[in-house]
Amino acid sequence: MKLLIVEDEKRMVELLHKGLTEEGHTVACAMDGSVGLELAANYEFDAIILDVMMPKMDGYELARRLRSEKISTPVLMLTAKDAVQDIVHGLDVGADDYITKPFSFRELLARLRAVDRRPRVPRPLQLQVGDLVLDPATRDVWRDAGKILLTRTEYGLLEHLIYRAGTVVRRQTLIEAVWGLDRDVENNTLDVFVRLLRKKVDDGAQQKLIHTVRGVGYVLRAESF
Repeated sequence: MKLLIVEDEKRMVELLHKGLTEEGHTVACAMDGSVGLELAANYEFDAIILDVMMPKMDGYELARRLRSEKISTPVLMLTAKDAVQDIVHGLDVGADDYITKPFSFRELLARLRAVDRRPRVPRPLQLQVGDLVLDPATRDVWRDAGKILLTRTEYGLLEHLIYRAGTVVRRQTLIEAVWGLDRDVENNTLDVFVRLLRKKVDDGAQQKLIHTVRGVGYVLRAESF
């Protein structure tokens, strides 16, 4: 599974990261709620392990924000607050499960397996912005009914942008999403691939879809930016 840990206790983060990685999971970590929200909004995870008591944005608020922004990633709340009203509140604001500290690592793994068995919310069969259509199942891309042939990297960029159509995606977020969190990729490498993608998607089209937001990143949208 691809997991996001949002927890401000450094030792707990280290233990969870080590244990879950050794079990074969891919793990990303955030030390506060605001960073956790940004990661959850920009990357695809199978589950989020979320502490309640954190700086900047607590777990309850983060769970509420995730659901209000239509992010349906399952949330497993991890906290020392074990009163019934705390558990009920966590579930009401959007958590899918609740485990209290101290906990058994085997129990955590079992709860993650249970989350993984649940039916996923189906994604759209095809994604469309203007006359640009992308099929995630076949990785085919068309514009104005004409098929566009993309390299693996170009497709990764376009898919990330189209899933977040209308939202400005930061440069670093694009780099990490396409090349990986542990790769050292130069900013000009991103610019080169965006130019190649733009040439295939926008050249010759009356309406440009890939827009640059200077100093921030890129956005895919049908209207002029």
